[in-house]
Amino acid sequence: MSTPEPADDAVRALMLVMPRLIGRAKRTPPPEELRSLDLAPRHLSLLSMLLLDGPLTVSQLAGALGVAPTTVSLIVSELSRKGVLERREDDADRRRRIIDISQASRPAISQWLSPGARAWRRALAPLTDEQRRLFVDTLLAYESAITDIQREA
Repeated sequence: MSTPEPADDAVRALMLVMPRLIGRAKRTPPPEELRSLDLAPRHLSLLSMLLLDGPLTVSQLAGALGVAPTTVSLIVSELSRKGVLERREDDADRRRRIIDISQASRPAISQWLSPGARAWRRALAPLTDEQRRLFVDTLLAYESAITDIQREA
């Protein structure tokens, strides 16, 4: 029998909770009016940013999502054609476009994504700013590690 590593209790707890979290997220279907849109995780991240932060430019979205502006432009074009997003000129710089959730889609998107944001706020509320940053950094490190490990396999 091998010697347990110091983090094994935490790993065990996380290995039990992560499938439940993922399963719960998958069992939260989009509202009826959004189901035909074939929304993928990349869409949800962008919609979440707009829901939480309000209208943003393509560059701001790209920075927040950690992807190239061309990737955001493609997603925005796709969702604009479907009527989910609206693009308008930036009054301060007419070359830039401001992206926002369309008024017609906002209630359904809010109904769908807001419970998750409220749950995260409730879970993170007791933590200090430093503890919240550590938690987020740990999840990002896990994402990076699992990507590396899957590449190695």
